[in-house]
Amino acid sequence: MAPAVAMTMGTAMTTEAHDRLQLMWLASPALPVGGFSYSEVLEAAVDKGLVTNEAQASQWLIDQLHLSQARSDLAVVAQAIDAWRQNDLPRVAELNTWVLITRESSELRQQSQQTGRSLLEWLRQLPQPESTHADKATTLLTHLSFARDLPPTWPVAFALAAGQTAAPVRDCVLACAFGWAENMSQAAIKAVPLGQTGGQRILARLLQAIPAAVDNALALPDDQRQAFSPMLAILSAQHETQYSRLFRS
Repeated sequence: MAPAVAMTMGTAMTTEAHDRLQLMWLASPALPVGGFSYSEVLEAAVDKGLVTNEAQASQWLIDQLHLSQARSDLAVVAQAIDAWRQNDLPRVAELNTWVLITRESSELRQQSQQTGRSLLEWLRQLPQPESTHADKATTLLTHLSFARDLPPTWPVAFALAAGQTAAPVRDCVLACAFGWAENMSQAAIKAVPLGQTGGQRILARLLQAIPAAVDNALALPDDQRQAFSPMLAILSAQHETQYSRLFRS
């Protein structure tokens, strides 16, 4: 009896560890979706003299996390994970459309679409579940086909990938927020510019802010989800014609 109990506990731990590793993989800047080529307007803020040092970059990104990410993309990720897991495809399409119509410049829309397509292609290339999980494999193939026809934006594609795990929604959204934070700290290093240690200090400050931002995103109902960030929209439009730039947004 004891060995059976031990085997059950071991299997549960293995599944939990696998889910955590999958989320770490999704949050990695090495994920081949092109995230490194976007600064999400930070480069334009540097060009206009709004961000000139580490302290200003930290505050800019913390504000963006709370005022933009938490009220928009992170909230969509949370809601889309539930929709994918429940096979509620009309809800997935609704959320995807919302993301598209709330991008306030062409480059921000292109970023969400390009990274979403790339993540979908990455997910398509992964080994499919074993034959013992035929139902899960069939559902994933159906979802991949549906997502390709949308086509998916970044939050919806991330939700599809994260939803393949059994991890709690909060853990999935935390992973998404961390991936964004790490990418943006690296963008700050290049754009301001800063040293590697300065970038790590920015990331440390963002990590302190992420849990509250994620909790706010999880609690956000549809009628309070919004992507109204006038400063980002104006700077993004200006960045599209900026004379010299390192990033695509």
